[in-house]
Amino acid sequence: MAKSGYSITTEGAVALSAATAKTILGVKSGATTANHGVDWTRYKIGFDGTSAAAVPVLVELCACSFGANPPGTASTSVTINQVRGRLASTGFSAAKNWTTEPTTIVVIDSFLLTPNGGTVLYDFPLETNPDSPLGEGFVIRCTAPAAVNVRASMGFERC
Repeated sequence: MAKSGYSITTEGAVALSAATAKTILGVKSGATTANHGVDWTRYKIGFDGTSAAAVPVLVELCACSFGANPPGTASTSVTINQVRGRLASTGFSAAKNWTTEPTTIVVIDSFLLTPNGGTVLYDFPLETNPDSPLGEGFVIRCTAPAAVNVRASMGFERC
């Protein structure tokens, strides 16, 4: 069954500080009604580092309950763009660049990526993508050994 699809981006670079975990982008479902979850379909991440000797950045893909600091609290809200499907009010909220980490974060996958222009584009294979409980969502968190900027996007559907 076809679903409506949505996309968010960091809408610009997010600065990472040396050796500090930072949630750079996230989406939460059912901001006021908790009536659906998030079906995470894809992500893109890219760094703007220029040193070939730079140590890789730890990238973590995480489920998040947003028990504290939901999107827009200790973070900057971002625009949710509908990219396909029927127009519907969904209640999603999304943000970037948390100054105080949201809770509770559970790492579902992680990998190292070079900050020297490192980029990853990933579409979850059909029927294998993560989906969140009602009223919860997902975040991307990065820990860089040295200061570097990152840009990211996430694609998702209502489930």
